[in-house]
Amino acid sequence: MTKPGDSQTKKTIHELAQEFPNKTYRELEKYRDADRQEEAQQIITQQENEELKADQGKEIDYHRYWKTQYEKEYKLRQEAEKELEDLKKKVDPAHITQKARESGL
Repeated sequence: MTKPGDSQTKKTIHELAQEFPNKTYRELEKYRDADRQEEAQQIITQQENEELKADQGKEIDYHRYWKTQYEKEYKLRQEAEKELEDLKKKVDPAHITQKARESGL
């Protein structure tokens, strides 16, 4: 299979003259230039498609990254809330009030 830009896909003026004997040299040049521009457009389109595929992969990675960050933060928040509840249960409000009175508050 030949790719755009291969020497097999580029036609020389001589080959074009044999293929189109009724055309002038200038017309053959225009034809060849049009071929080159079409080939360049295919290459550009191909590169853009590859960039889009690469960008799509990055979006998935970003999504995964932020999802894992969120899950870590959520887990830490749950653990902190549990520790706070445990501390509240351990600390007796009556005991704190008595200590405050003793200290003169």
